[in-house]
Amino acid sequence: MKIRKWLSMFGVLVIYTLITIYMGWNGAVWLSTTFDFQYWAYYWLLLGVFAYAYIINQIVKVSFLRMIGSYWFGVIQYAIILLPLANLTVFMLQLLSVPQEQAIVWTGAGVLLAFFLIFVYGTFNAYSPVVRTYNISIAKQANERQTLRIAMASDMHFGKLSGMSHLKRLVRHVNEMKPDIILLPGDIIDDHPGHFIKHQMGQVMQQMRAPLGVYGVLGNHEHYGGAIPEFLQVMHDIDIKILLDEVINIEDSFYIVGRKDKTDRNRLSFADLTNSIDKRLPVIAMDHQPFELQQAKAAGVDLLLSGHTHRGQMAPNHLITKKMYELDWGYAQQGTFHAIVSSGFGFWGPPLRLGSRSEIVQINIHFK
Repeated sequence: MKIRKWLSMFGVLVIYTLITIYMGWNGAVWLSTTFDFQYWAYYWLLLGVFAYAYIINQIVKVSFLRMIGSYWFGVIQYAIILLPLANLTVFMLQLLSVPQEQAIVWTGAGVLLAFFLIFVYGTFNAYSPVVRTYNISIAKQANERQTLRIAMASDMHFGKLSGMSHLKRLVRHVNEMKPDIILLPGDIIDDHPGHFIKHQMGQVMQQMRAPLGVYGVLGNHEHYGGAIPEFLQVMHDIDIKILLDEVINIEDSFYIVGRKDKTDRNRLSFADLTNSIDKRLPVIAMDHQPFELQQAKAAGVDLLLSGHTHRGQMAPNHLITKKMYELDWGYAQQGTFHAIVSSGFGFWGPPLRLGSRSEIVQINIHFK
């Protein structure tokens, strides 16, 4: 099993390296044609640092390298799309009797312009969150409570790039909603809580206000960081209750179910979590990855809140997430069961969003 895993990793690395060489070759052709560039040793060295910055950072732990590597993921994704189109364009222009040098120069300039527009627009979408509102009815009584307003934010990935300024946007938008309760379905931090702690981001996050409290669950990235105890302590210190396969009764009016992430193979099922609760009351659940909607429905969950998908984050990745998940973004209803999947407030890798938008979700529930 381990041998197969290592062979798979080696195969991915080989393919990645070949793509990097292909990108480098295109850049070299354009630079030599346009500027008669000569410093090729420096060029290939710099390209190598950019291409493997994220991997190098896993060894030497230099935050600057992680930042470069994060942006590089965006560069390589759109290079895979744009460069073959550029090569085809140059070929077609030559068939139309356009001189080769002229075709290369102007096509390369067009590719650079496309990258510039992608990064400007994508950065705007990543750092300019919108508030999406859903109004739903749950056909249950919640004792004397007739309505409930939830502020939901997932996949904040707070860290180096999704930093203090972005956190302040979250706090401002959430408090403007005047929610009854705040729910955070996973990936609150970007892997390790070190940056979050060092820059005292918790003191700002603690400014979110809701009379019924703030609750969250673990996402896959909290597991990747390998520092879950430290993360749980940080959340405890700022009065955010992280539910680890737990059920909380709120004012004898409704239940909040917080499920461990799918990364934890020992987590409880929805059926186990809801087995002993009074299902005459509304049941609201958080599960970071939206893989088990039917199981939640069968277990008596009325509203399931998830994130994780980022709606692909960078188009056309949303075409992949639509195939992977029953619901990869937005709202769905099946009978009395409701599900909402957020595209997330933050981002993984580069601070880019195309075909998706940084968002906070406001859910207005009417009980009847």
